[in-house]
Amino acid sequence: MRTASIERKTKETDIKLSLNLDGGEVRVNTGVGFFDHMLNSFATHGGFGLVCEVKGDLQVDEHHTVEDTGIVLGKAFAEALGDKGSIDRFGSFYVPMDEALAFASVDVSGRPFLVFDAEFPQVRCGGYDCAMTVEFMRALAFNAGITLHLKSLYGDNSHHITEALYKAAAHALRLAVKQNASGKPLSTKGVL
Repeated sequence: MRTASIERKTKETDIKLSLNLDGGEVRVNTGVGFFDHMLNSFATHGGFGLVCEVKGDLQVDEHHTVEDTGIVLGKAFAEALGDKGSIDRFGSFYVPMDEALAFASVDVSGRPFLVFDAEFPQVRCGGYDCAMTVEFMRALAFNAGITLHLKSLYGDNSHHITEALYKAAAHALRLAVKQNASGKPLSTKGVL
């Protein structure tokens, strides 16, 4: 079973998260409406089961809530993937959202890296600072042990750009974690 449940409590956040790589219930409550929308989209488009309850210091701002959720989700991916055997490892995907187009490419390699290239014409989407998108994706990539490239090719609306990035990442990950019949990691080294 490719699942993980993680709890993480700090002075800034209290997070309970369950992930199923092969689908299941999607229920998200972070206290940041737009971020909930992004995580729901991420889970739905990735075909992942995701139950996530976050209590964060929103009286400060949403930074700790968003970044720490990325940390915990990344750790859940790493745990659910185990030795990364029998997965397709690579995935790439384009997502258009109205005038915006985003691209994501992922390598579930055990080597964390993020390349992020996106600009947001509007600073905020509701209570979500668009600058948090790179913070979430960095936390996810580094804690999952994946190489993740994200690019917004163009767009005029920050909501569309941000949502396209989350959905593109989800689809790329869906492809990369897909199981195959090899029974071993996709690597000339024999391990990932």
